[in-house]
Formats: sequence, C-alpha cells, structure tokens
Amino acid sequence: MNQERIFMVLKGPHVSEKATVVADQNNQYVFKVAADATKTEIKAAVESLFEVSVTKVNVVNIKGKTKRTVRGMGKRNDLRKAYVTVAEGQEISFVAGE
Repeated sequence: MNQERIFMVLKGPHVSEKATVVADQNNQYVFKVAADATKTEIKAAVESLFEVSVTKVNVVNIKGKTKRTVRGMGKRNDLRKAYVTVAEGQEISFVAGE
C-alpha cells in the first residue's frame, strides 16, 4: 500500500462518548474511514501510522439522517466507521507531541 492511499483511508479519529468507553474497556479505537476502504487497508494504515499491531477490524456503515429544513427536505452525509482492536498492552495516543 502506498503512502498516499494510507492517508486517504483514515480520515481521522471518531470522538464520542461510546468511543471513549470502548477504548477504555476493550482496547479498541474508532476511526472515520473512506467509503471504499477495506478491512485489510484499514489494518495496514493503522499499523503503519501508529506503529501498533492490529488484531481485529470491524466496519460499520451509518446512513445519514433525513432532516427537514426551511428549503425542504435535506440529508446528512453517510459515515463509515472502523472499530480497530490493538494488541494487549499497546495503545494509540492522538495527542501530538507525546
């Protein structure tokens, strides 16, 4: 996998209340990923960027909600998340400079 594709696969961490609970309990981290990303590409991208060993990758597709606006009906963007499990004893730090 080339370096350009790695940065296109991972869009960033998904920070939510559920994501922090999962990170504390199950050693999993949640990332927003590209719509065409596969599990093997996600695994390779996380391992090369954060230098950890990934044991499992689960992918979830979330459909955007339909909302009523002043100008009629609108739709929020669809989202694809990846739940990445890293090996026991390893962790990913999203804070720059650590």
